[in-house]
Amino acid sequence: MVLSYPALTVVEEVGVEAPVTFPYVPGLLSVREVPPVLACNARLQATPELVVSDGQGTAHPRRMGLACHLGLWLGVPTIGCAKSRLTGRHREPGWRRGCATRLYNADDEEIGRCLRTRDGVRPVYCSPGHRIDGTTAMRWLRRLCRGYRLPGTTRAAHHFVTRLRRGEARPVATLG
Repeated sequence: MVLSYPALTVVEEVGVEAPVTFPYVPGLLSVREVPPVLACNARLQATPELVVSDGQGTAHPRRMGLACHLGLWLGVPTIGCAKSRLTGRHREPGWRRGCATRLYNADDEEIGRCLRTRDGVRPVYCSPGHRIDGTTAMRWLRRLCRGYRLPGTTRAAHHFVTRLRRGEARPVATLG
């Protein structure tokens, strides 16, 4: 899915149907998710300038989450925006939209940020994936989260997948 910025309107959406070849294992999401994402990317006409993944970047036990893997494969800046913390520790951010605290690993290295995207809602976990730093990644997420907890990119992708599952949209290819 490619969205325009700043309007966040859909420019292009591509889906593929692929068999699940690897079970969900916390910490190994990229093994399961990267192949279909790369297949979709290969079928896009538009070229994304920034990728926001629904998973971790450097806020990962191996400092190499889904956003990092996607960035390496695609060669574009990537951001991890996860709904839950996989590793690390942080102070709770303030209750207002935009409040953030740093997320640290056991070696006291900053691996991401805990960001409140709406007043009073649970925060998201923002971390750099590839070719972007933590501050810039967090600035982008603040711009992309407009009135909702999750960024517009993630929300649009979730809506598209729901349409695919209901048969209201069709995948462009079937893999495997």
